[in-house]
Amino acid sequence: MSAVKKGGLGRGLDALFADVPVKEPVIENKPVKATEKEETDSVKYIKIHDIMPNVNQPRKTFNEESIEELALSIKEHGIIQPIVVRKNKKGYEIVAGERRWRAAMKAELGVVPCLVRELNDEQNMLIAIIENMQREDLNPIEEAEGLKQMTDAFGMSQEQVSRSVGKSRPYITNSMRLLKLPEYIRNSISEGKLTAGHGRAIITISDEKARESIWKKIIEEGLSVRETEKLVSTEAKPKKKPLKRKKNPDVVRVEEELKTVLGTKVTINSNGNKGNIEINFYSKDELDRLIEMLKSLD
Repeated sequence: MSAVKKGGLGRGLDALFADVPVKEPVIENKPVKATEKEETDSVKYIKIHDIMPNVNQPRKTFNEESIEELALSIKEHGIIQPIVVRKNKKGYEIVAGERRWRAAMKAELGVVPCLVRELNDEQNMLIAIIENMQREDLNPIEEAEGLKQMTDAFGMSQEQVSRSVGKSRPYITNSMRLLKLPEYIRNSISEGKLTAGHGRAIITISDEKARESIWKKIIEEGLSVRETEKLVSTEAKPKKKPLKRKKNPDVVRVEEELKTVLGTKVTINSNGNKGNIEINFYSKDELDRLIEMLKSLD
C-alpha cells in the first residue's frame, strides 16, 4: 500500500509496458541461464493453458467480434505486444492483456509471449484498472466500479486515485456517482444505450417514477444529453398547487348548523347565486335515516 501512496503507479505504466523485443521462444519450466534482472525484463513464452484471467479485472464485457478480428490478426502476424502476468500457485495470472490472451486462445496458439512481474494483490488490481482506463477499454460503469474499488479496497483518497489514473478529481467524483443509479439504468449505460452524460442528468431526479419515465423516454426517442438535461430541468421544477379560495364565513356557519341538525358532514358549494349542497353518509342505514329526516321536513 505504501508504494502506491508514494506515487509508484502515479507516474504511469511506461516502465511496465515499455517496448520489449520479442526474442526466440523460451518455454517455461525449461532451465534458462539468466540473471534475475534479465528474467524480469525479457519476454518468456508461456503455455497458454498455464495462464488464467485476473480475478480483479475491472473489465467485465469483451466484444466477441473484436476478439475474432484480433484472433485472425494474431494467426497472421503473431502477438505484437507481450501479455503481462504474475506467478500464482496454479501457474500465471494475467495483469494486463486479457483481450490478447482470449484472442490467442481462439487462434489456438500453444504458447504466448509474456512479461512476468512480481506484484502484490493491490498492485495487480491497480495496474489492471489503470491499463484499461488508459486504453479506454472500460465502459463508464466498469470504470466507476474500478475507481470505487481503489478507494474501498485499498483506502486510497480520490486525490490519490486522480493521480494514479491521470484523471481530474471532479472526473473521479462524477464517475463514481453513476453507481448510485438504479441497476436498470446502470445496465443501459453498460450496454451503450445511454451515455455517462445521460446518467449524470438522470441521477439528479429524486422521484423514482419520474426517473424511470425519463429513462424510457431517452431510449424510445433517442434523446441527446442536452435534451435530457432540459427534460430533467422541467421535471425538477416544483408543481404549482392551485390556490384554495377562502370560504365565506356565513357559508361555513350554515354548514356547521346543518351538520348539527343532520348529524353528518354537510358541504355547501356556491358560485354567485348558484351552487349545491353535499350531504355525506357512510352506510346504508345512515342514508335511510337521512332520507327519512328530509321527508319529515315536508
